[in-house]
This record gives sequence, C-alpha cells and structure tokens, in this order.
Amino acid sequence: MAKKVLVVEDNELNLKLFCDLLRAHEFEAEPVRDGREAVARTRECMPDLIIMDIQMPYVTGYELILELKADEELQRIPVMAVTAYAGRDDEERIRAAGAEAYVSKPISLVRFMETVRALI
Repeated sequence: MAKKVLVVEDNELNLKLFCDLLRAHEFEAEPVRDGREAVARTRECMPDLIIMDIQMPYVTGYELILELKADEELQRIPVMAVTAYAGRDDEERIRAAGAEAYVSKPISLVRFMETVRALI
C-alpha cells in the first residue's frame, strides 16, 4: 500500500511539482491549497507525512506545525517544512516548532525525495 503524503502549498506550480514528484515515486499525494484546511484534511486522511509550505496567506505553516504538534492525535505525523525562508534562525525556529525536516526552495529534487524517504 502506498504511503500517503499531505502536501500543504498555496503556490499552484509548487503544489503540482511536489504532488507529481511524489506520485512518480509511488506515493499517494493529497494536495491542500489553503492552509486553513490543513488540520481538518490531516484528520480526514491521517497521512504518513505532511509537507508544509511556511509562507502562506491566512495562516502560516509555522502556526500549523505548532497546532499539529500540540494535538495528541496528530503529533506523531512527521512534518517536512519546505520554504523560501533560508536563514539559519528560520530553520531553527521551524524545527523548534516541531518540524522533523527542513528543505529550502528552490528545492533539489533529489534532496526532496531523500528527505521524504528518510521520514517515512
């Protein structure tokens, strides 16, 4: 059975790239375009991994990571932050919120898939 990955990304091109890449490697990709739907969708599909954009309108990926990690039912799901924020302080802050991995944009396709495989 294919591992399920929830992809939370507001940029359509990035969302398509991430989902296509995951599907090409035999993962089941669940796209979420609006961060406000991320927690509810996580509950619905209980993914094996969440790929989380950090900079989104309405609610940031950082805030969503904090919410997911505070929830006993969802906190075990690993989160891979994918973000254009590339400063050292940003990575430390995002990891401190609970993200198990951090990949900066523009992504390396090889590093992206290596990180996915390492987490699930």
